[in-house]
Amino acid sequence: MFNNLDSILHSQTRLAIISILMGVEEAEFTALKEITKVSAGNLSLQLDKLKENEYITIQKDFKNKYPVTKCRITQKGILAFDQYVKTLKEYLDIKKLDLKK
Repeated sequence: MFNNLDSILHSQTRLAIISILMGVEEAEFTALKEITKVSAGNLSLQLDKLKENEYITIQKDFKNKYPVTKCRITQKGILAFDQYVKTLKEYLDIKKLDLKK
């Protein structure tokens, strides 16, 4: 009856990252850290997990001699997020079922 929720996106921080990236072309590491309010180490781990699963790409550059890390959501990440939301809505629609059988 219920589909499984994507375990990659079912983490509060990873879901927040993907949600942010759904609305922008790219986001810098520092902006993601500020918005999500997680430590740099935790954010780095969560970004690595998303990258390993091909939900995001990570690009490292320099800006005025300082390292800059930019993240972008991939098509696979967009599809995974859309499916996650759809599945979550199915869970929320349980109240519409007739359980008095």
